[in-house]
Amino acid sequence: MYKKYFKRLLDVIIVIPGILIGLILMIPIAITIYLEDKGPVFYNAERLGKNGKVFKMYKFRSMKVNAPDLRMADGSTFNGENDPRLTKVGCFIRKTSLDEIPQLLNVLKGDMSLIGPRPDLPEHKKMYVGNEERKLEVQPGITGYSQAYFRNSIEWKERIQNDIYYIDHLTFIMDIKVLLKTIHSVFFRKNIYVNNCKKKQNN
Repeated sequence: MYKKYFKRLLDVIIVIPGILIGLILMIPIAITIYLEDKGPVFYNAERLGKNGKVFKMYKFRSMKVNAPDLRMADGSTFNGENDPRLTKVGCFIRKTSLDEIPQLLNVLKGDMSLIGPRPDLPEHKKMYVGNEERKLEVQPGITGYSQAYFRNSIEWKERIQNDIYYIDHLTFIMDIKVLLKTIHSVFFRKNIYVNNCKKKQNN
């Protein structure tokens, strides 16, 4: 019942005032991003949604304009503490997860939920094996079980299995636990970065 009906209702109830409150942060962040290098404020990335539907996920831009695409060996996006692609303000909003605030608009649109598996890139769908496509059974989230407990400290395939665990145990209590753990992880800045990357090869 919660998964099918109330989860979406709670998303809408929470996200509307959340957007209004978020504007207090969004406006100065947007101005600061623009002033640093006069580039676009937002980064709109294609991501996999529920049932494999591709949607535009909104984020504040944290990297320099035309930054190269760097990937981990497992195909996941690189996120390192000394990433030279990051702008000064981008480094700060990445550490504090403030770059994710625009995704409240994705939640309002119905592309995402407040809590759910973090969305993969569209090309990742071809890389799913076994039960991994089950990750697409629910709306992706701004934060999720794997994001809250491990953030970027584990490999992509392990994160997928954690996402499936979340789907199999999805309840209101589970979402509350994920939310509280997310707040703890962000506050103490745990497991923000990964190491070892390779540059994506474009053929």
